[in-house]
Amino acid sequence: MSNPDFDLSGQTALITGAGRGIGLATARVFAGAGADVIVAEFVAENGRAAAAEIESMGRKSMFIEVDVRSPESVNAMAASALAAFPQIDILVCNAGIAQAVAAEECSDEDWLNMMNVNLNGVFWCCRALGRHMLERGSGVIVNLASMSGMIVNKPQPQAHYNAAKAGVILLTKSLAGEWADRGVRVNCVSPGYIGTDMTLPALSNAEWKATWHEMTPMGRIGEPEDIANAIHYLASPAAKFATGTNLVVDGGYTSW
Repeated sequence: MSNPDFDLSGQTALITGAGRGIGLATARVFAGAGADVIVAEFVAENGRAAAAEIESMGRKSMFIEVDVRSPESVNAMAASALAAFPQIDILVCNAGIAQAVAAEECSDEDWLNMMNVNLNGVFWCCRALGRHMLERGSGVIVNLASMSGMIVNKPQPQAHYNAAKAGVILLTKSLAGEWADRGVRVNCVSPGYIGTDMTLPALSNAEWKATWHEMTPMGRIGEPEDIANAIHYLASPAAKFATGTNLVVDGGYTSW
């Protein structure tokens, strides 16, 4: 028997970066649980394909092109979503980038782009959809942080990525504290190394791959579905008492 606490029937979710990787896996899991899914994506081709797939599963969907680096674009995304659907019940801030660069070689542009996508973009989305959720007194937000917001990765240098993800964790806790008594839960998931289009190129580096496997107690990297299922839990009624939570799903990496 399926657990009704994980049922998302009648709910509408908006997922940023839903055109591939963890975002697309989450869209599929949500649709399978009964939710309609708005695909917010920077790459139009990926976004349209993802929305078509969700519709093929029998759920309502739409694609909205968004650049999370721009608060104006995010506000337009929210307006378009609310014009098409009566309410947004779940927001997943998944859009993100990664880059390996030594701190002393990190350009101003590298630093600002990382912060604009991975931290500022999360805040713009939380603010835009959070206002809507607060007005009606209910809603769930799940942000994508990273174990890199808790530890320093090796051997790849990525100070700007780590700093941005650490910011996401504390932003999540801050919003949770502000909005808990107004009906809005805010949590985040911190993945370890996951086999997505963003990380697969790095896995071609034999040294990096060997180190990542060696430092992960399970001895492997995860799959996008591993994170999507964790997001599903936090977004669902099963997690109705969870807010301000940072759910780490890393194969044990941070336990050593």
